Amino acid sequence: MRYTVEPGLYAVGFPGDDSPVLVTANYKLSFDHLRSALTGQNVWIVVLDTEGINVWCAAGKGSFGTDALCAQVEANKVAQLVRHRRLVVPQLGAPGISAHAVKRQSGFTVVYGPVMARHISDFLRNGMRATQEMRRKTFSLAERVVLLPLEFVIAGKWALLLSLVVYGLSGFLGPAPFWENVGMHGGLAVAGLWSGIVGGTIITPLFLPVLPGRAFSMKGGVAGFLTALIFLVFLYSGQGAPGNIFTGLSWLLLIPAIASFLGMEFTGASTYTSLSGVKKEMRLAVPLQIVAGMCGLFLLVWSWRL
Repeated sequence: MRYTVEPGLYAVGFPGDDSPVLVTANYKLSFDHLRSALTGQNVWIVVLDTEGINVWCAAGKGSFGTDALCAQVEANKVAQLVRHRRLVVPQLGAPGISAHAVKRQSGFTVVYGPVMARHISDFLRNGMRATQEMRRKTFSLAERVVLLPLEFVIAGKWALLLSLVVYGLSGFLGPAPFWENVGMHGGLAVAGLWSGIVGGTIITPLFLPVLPGRAFSMKGGVAGFLTALIFLVFLYSGQGAPGNIFTGLSWLLLIPAIASFLGMEFTGASTYTSLSGVKKEMRLAVPLQIVAGMCGLFLLVWSWRL
């Protein structure tokens, strides 16, 4: 997750004293997208130290902010490089940038550029005027699908270790000998754990617009509940199905709790949410997720003992 470039001043092409000055974060993916979109252009790029966080998230956290911008402009003597006094800031950086404060501290006027880096060349050619398309951030199915591998892998890393813990607990907490307990309960418990991960990292983003509620935690919880129902259908569909009623109840709590928690990860991928809204949601949702998870775990262990 340390995917950064050095903060400071960069040149694309052969910029001069009339060339535009663009501002971005030192998250390397953001920086590389911007450079790639500027092929054939002559511009300056001021890179702020956001600790490797992208523009949108860093603006919400405050590291892509007014003071950081003014400090980089002064440190790199931008006022001596260009005759104009304009800084092009990404639109998604607006929550962290106070334009009038930047003007007062540095003498530069903030111009808000397009949302997406791919539109920056057209924006510059159009006299720094943005079209309606440039101002709009979509979160289409294709854009959500791109996130699935990353979110699944991140969750899967800790889930692999947790799977070993679950196997161990099932062996020690059951009434039979260790390996017999593992055979009866371990595989089922690990399957339930991974069902929650699938619900939160795959089902939630795929069906995000149609899942009920405004909060991402609720959307994830609903996706997890549907995933739990599917899991239980497969569990109890065959003859001699393992578990009992407490097993079913435990997964109706555990899987939605896991999916709800993971569903909140997508607040950072959508401008649908705000920093204050995310904090408010977490204060309400995380305690509920913990309670549901603990109750579900208690019922699951109880079911092993019966």
